[in-house]
Amino acid sequence: MVFIFGVDYYPEHWPRSRWDIDAELMSELCFNTVRLAEFSWSRIEPRDGVYDFGWLDEAIDILAKKGIRVILGTPTAAPPPWLIRKYPDILRIDPNGIRAPAGTRRNYCPNNPNYIMHTKRIVERMASHYKDNPHIIGWQIDNEFGIDPCYCDNCIEAFRSWLREKYRDIDLLNKFWGSIFWSQEYRDWGEIQPPKPPLDMQNPSLCLDWHRFMNDSWVSYQKIQVNIIRRIAPHHIVTHNLMGLYKELDYFKLAEPLDVVSFDYYPKRSLTVDYARGAMAHDVMRSLKKKGYWVMELQSGAIKAPMAPIPKPGEIRLWTFQSVARGADGILYFRWRSCRFGAEEYWHGILDHDGIPRRRFSEVKKVSEDLRKVAPYIEGTIVKPEIAFTLVYDSIWAWDLELTYGGRNYYGLGSWDPALDVYRALYSRNLPVDFVNPYRDDLSRYRIVFAPPLILMDKHIEDRLRSYVSDGGILVAVPRTGVKDWNNVIVDSTLPGGLSDVFGINLEEYTGLPDESRVYVEMDEAIFGKKVVGSGRCWAEMLASRGADIIAYYRSGIYDGRPAIAMNRYGRGIAIYIGSFLDTSSYIPLIDWLIRIADVKPILHPLDGVEAIERIGSEGRVVFVLNYNENSVSIHLEEEYLDILAGGSVRGDIGVDGLDVKILRSSS
Repeated sequence: MVFIFGVDYYPEHWPRSRWDIDAELMSELCFNTVRLAEFSWSRIEPRDGVYDFGWLDEAIDILAKKGIRVILGTPTAAPPPWLIRKYPDILRIDPNGIRAPAGTRRNYCPNNPNYIMHTKRIVERMASHYKDNPHIIGWQIDNEFGIDPCYCDNCIEAFRSWLREKYRDIDLLNKFWGSIFWSQEYRDWGEIQPPKPPLDMQNPSLCLDWHRFMNDSWVSYQKIQVNIIRRIAPHHIVTHNLMGLYKELDYFKLAEPLDVVSFDYYPKRSLTVDYARGAMAHDVMRSLKKKGYWVMELQSGAIKAPMAPIPKPGEIRLWTFQSVARGADGILYFRWRSCRFGAEEYWHGILDHDGIPRRRFSEVKKVSEDLRKVAPYIEGTIVKPEIAFTLVYDSIWAWDLELTYGGRNYYGLGSWDPALDVYRALYSRNLPVDFVNPYRDDLSRYRIVFAPPLILMDKHIEDRLRSYVSDGGILVAVPRTGVKDWNNVIVDSTLPGGLSDVFGINLEEYTGLPDESRVYVEMDEAIFGKKVVGSGRCWAEMLASRGADIIAYYRSGIYDGRPAIAMNRYGRGIAIYIGSFLDTSSYIPLIDWLIRIADVKPILHPLDGVEAIERIGSEGRVVFVLNYNENSVSIHLEEEYLDILAGGSVRGDIGVDGLDVKILRSSS
């Protein structure tokens, strides 16, 4: 494995006389890869059907002389002005009937036949031109796909066709959607219109299917490009730069045809960095294909954000090794040099606007030196968690559609909040996590599976979870599990629906907790070994046992004295249902108990501000210890390790400097 290490570079932004200087400086950093051309359509095809690859060929050759290979971006994220002038209909239409502006990026409609035609043409031309170039290793499709719904006639007709394919019979659609409500029964497919804001006044089933349709539109648009490259240059790697915890696209579907998942990581958007959230983004990205991934854009300077905090000395290095620790097999920084013009003129790079190497350049050089020491030890290693979270993007979309009149979420929580509360507790205990698609992924490899709200439930997911518990797994669910069917309609069975017997409970009642109020939950001292009182927010459910053991009771609110958390032994496993959205500190005693009974060992003893993660291979483990504190900390090692960066063996109490990293190898 050659570790991908480099930068995102835009030679077309700078004079030709600068290219050799840039390549020399990149060589000084021992970069072996750059990404080029993802926003260069107007330079590659300056006029309709007229192509100019000369400048790009020259840039590639200059880089190649320094041992630097290239990932090419297909330039479809930014259509050139001549194309928009010729086909103004390629610009998507917003809910108010207004076309997207011309002078920006990702402003096109994925279902527009004219844009699809020109997409095919530019990708075919580029792939044909570079298929035999030995310096090209792969392709990035477009740039940061995201859902911006389009309401043009092409999309509306495509949506109706999508619905006909799914439901076949319009009477079935009416039945599954509950279209009788507000007299919305359809008699003809042509009567169906996509939902427009305010969505709190729209049919939730219609809204969810519209989102699913737009998701499938982008998946299909990507596949058009992937298929062309596969046909013309099958030896090249194909990737796309996803966006971590972006939730509007089903990343499992988007990742499926890719060779490698890439993503863009910008941790410092304010003075503080949320490292737990960043770690979760890495874990989601690694989990999409359950293998190593690339960071296609890693922050290397201040970004275009209010008050624009610059990375502190040591932070770029920490972000790099956090990525490597969690499974990244490639790092490209964004960007090489801060651009002097355009919408990203204050999105800084390794070099400032003047192109002179300074502190950030020196820090990346230090990273390069460290990576060369580390790379041989991580070859063939993977992150191998024993704990997983279910991740079903349809359920996230359904959660976002749980709206009160006025547009606020019914539960008062953001899309990722229920999962993040649990994740932060696991992160504080140095417990890595995989994210699993319960439709396809093997759950049996995990000792514990958390199910942050699977608000949608169908028979297949239900059966997979049931089998997992029956075969010996530990399943932990939170409020609103199984409350709706796959069509986003509330089930007519007592909650938690088809899994009531697995959890051994029924839900007697539920209530919202408005105005920042909380409920207090007292956990069973006999179970947890000490008296523990936690708190929940936004929501509370009153549980009734159907054979489950009650391991926590409410100690406030209208459910005072009633069951709050239940544990049920089902088959050879355990199913736990939590009746309120606990805060992170309240999950910690539950997690400490769970890992004891599941025999899951933390990578390192917990320490505030310190992240520990390991990569495992046939010849041992590589443990990364990242200290995000400004001050040094002391960690305790139970066994002997090789200190890869400093050299020599270490054991017992060792120090880690502030904003520094230790990388340790164990042969066990």
